[in-house]
Amino acid sequence: MTEQALAPAADTTEQAAQWLARRMLGPWTQADQAELDRWLAESLANEVAFVRMEAGWDRTERLSALRDPGFGSQRLTVPARPRHWGLRAAAVLFLVGAAGIGWALLPSTSKPENFSTPVGGHKTITLTDGTQIELNTNTLIRTEFRSSRRQVALIKGEAYFQVRHDASRPFVVLAAGHRVIDLGTKFLVRNDAGQLRVSLIEGKAELQSASQDIQQHSVVLTPGDVAIASASSLNVARMPNKELHDELGWRRGVIVFSHTTLAQAAAEFNRYNQTKIVIADQDARDRVIGATLPAHDVEAFADVAREIFGLRIQKREGEIVITH
Repeated sequence: MTEQALAPAADTTEQAAQWLARRMLGPWTQADQAELDRWLAESLANEVAFVRMEAGWDRTERLSALRDPGFGSQRLTVPARPRHWGLRAAAVLFLVGAAGIGWALLPSTSKPENFSTPVGGHKTITLTDGTQIELNTNTLIRTEFRSSRRQVALIKGEAYFQVRHDASRPFVVLAAGHRVIDLGTKFLVRNDAGQLRVSLIEGKAELQSASQDIQQHSVVLTPGDVAIASASSLNVARMPNKELHDELGWRRGVIVFSHTTLAQAAAEFNRYNQTKIVIADQDARDRVIGATLPAHDVEAFADVAREIFGLRIQKREGEIVITH
């Protein structure tokens, strides 16, 4: 490759921008994809930078499409890649665009797909390889299949994966700066404001972290393992089968609480409903609840608080306030 060859960039983010520019501006061959896959496989930092660049660019395109053309915004259309167009120049546009300027270039020849659910939503999708993914409430994922791997970015929310194992094409989930690699697996992943929770139901999976603040960067999970990871820590604990089953209650339309404070229960319930539950005083917040409730029935939650704890219920527009 001549002009298309990627010179070493100053940092990972610039390299990711160059790769994205190169792929979107084309031509893009199987050999190019294999080279990109090799670069992505070099480190988790490379993969995270590339996914973030894609996600940032995708958000920019959506925002640009929503703007009023008469409001001073411009869309830059590149009809074809000029021969004199350098990759670094193209990468600058991608870096600027991903930062939110609002230009739009040609769509990628590789077709990543986004799937999402609203608050209270529940959706099951089947990928082309037979893998099934169930999306819980308020979830967004981005799928992309490559020549050497299958990749899903869990941008927010929670998803249950039943992966069709293929040793020649690893299945990778990216979330909150970490990577979950399928080893023949059913697992649950939750990305909650940058904190990752992975519950292994069946098979094996490897959890890898890109954070330099974590001593243990990789751990293999077996059934019953639950990993909690953030930018500064990675911890694994064992969970009884019943608790794993309860954690998947949302797949059956219920939320299971066991030795849970009312404040924690309300926060979980609020993930599923537009009407929010507000625990107004500390005494009520510290009460401990054990119950199985329909995920979308805020009245049932209020009834439990009133009948079991004798708490007062006030209904306002868009919320239910619980007080002592």
